[in-house]
Amino acid sequence: MKLPAYWMTRPAPPPDRTTSASFDRLLRQALADGPDEPIDYRLDAPKWQFLCHAADRGELLLHGSGDPAIGRFEPRQPNDSSEFGNRRAVFAAGDGLWPMYYAILDRDHHPMSLINGCARLADGEERLGEPHYYFSISAHALKQRPWRAGAVYLLPADTFELQPRIQVGKVSVQPAQWASSLPVRPVAKLAVQPEDFPFLDRIRGHDDDRVRARAAADPDGFPWHEEG
Repeated sequence: MKLPAYWMTRPAPPPDRTTSASFDRLLRQALADGPDEPIDYRLDAPKWQFLCHAADRGELLLHGSGDPAIGRFEPRQPNDSSEFGNRRAVFAAGDGLWPMYYAILDRDHHPMSLINGCARLADGEERLGEPHYYFSISAHALKQRPWRAGAVYLLPADTFELQPRIQVGKVSVQPAQWASSLPVRPVAKLAVQPEDFPFLDRIRGHDDDRVRARAAADPDGFPWHEEG
């Protein structure tokens, strides 16, 4: 299955073996130091690669926020159109790029709606392909460039459950969203700036009223995209 062009993949090339080894060393140090202070990131590789490396190991989940001092995440009830997402929980991503989007959006000073997703596809096989991403915010907010500094928190995965796969025709779609009904304490955090997010100039803008109408008419039609 070939996705439309507005779905994006991780920028190439992937980190080499030496860089991956440096990520492992930094991650071990970060977990030993704990979450009181941000990770002392001095590597040449972009931060998003480090976060993806941490998530891809499968032992940690990531959560992005503009609040740099969260010591404990409490379950909250979001306003989400999906059955899995519409629950009182702590939400996190099994991916390094997706939570950066939430970390660098200044929703406190720029009211906006969000349409976004991260998923891997399996076309007739159990092995999942590379992650694909979609990012959009209200067009009126996008014009204001509503960026901020934020933090991506690393969370232990043991109390979380993964969103079930979605079947689209013959294709199995695995969202990267996880949820925990219990409070969660972070084990590390990384400070991020808007320029650390590699898709900053590819965040789309949407018309809120049109999206609401299209979502009501076709709840399964995510991302309710309009060409042009």
